[in-house]
Amino acid sequence: MRARFVTFEGIEGVGKSTQVAHAAAHLRRRGVEPCLTREPGGTPLAETVRRLVLDRDGEPLAPGTEALLIFAARAAHVANLIAPALGRGQWVLCDRFTDASEAYQGAGRGISREQIAALAHLAHPGLDPDLTLLLDAPVDVALARAARRQAAADRFEAEDRAFFERVRARYLEIAGREPARV
Repeated sequence: MRARFVTFEGIEGVGKSTQVAHAAAHLRRRGVEPCLTREPGGTPLAETVRRLVLDRDGEPLAPGTEALLIFAARAAHVANLIAPALGRGQWVLCDRFTDASEAYQGAGRGISREQIAALAHLAHPGLDPDLTLLLDAPVDVALARAARRQAAADRFEAEDRAFFERVRARYLEIAGREPARV
């Protein structure tokens, strides 16, 4: 069985982390040990960038700054974890990837699709997910689920309903545009 790169996408509170764990358990029952990872993050450097991006008490981030940081973390993540795992023949299950940037930094923050595409080409040329599982729920339902978490809301989770409506709409647009993958 050849290695696959599978990403899990959706707004806050739809259950991505839970479904990554279920998918990993399913693969393990079939004798496949997957590499589980997340974005932003996944490597020590990318996790440091994650903390900068998500910290609500830190310095404000302009939309372009946020996008550059996310893609810097992604480039390190791909080079140091995802590509090597795939190269070893290991399946990679990733909680978010570039679709999240198109949704969050694109629709949510107003970064153009062309800019997102250019950053994606720089961060992971030639690497796209084999399959993306988009988990969806109405914004009010998903945000209520996210609010039940014990941790304080991060920079994204603190956004308003309109932000998440834009993000969700873009995710659904991506799924409609790429039905063979999503």
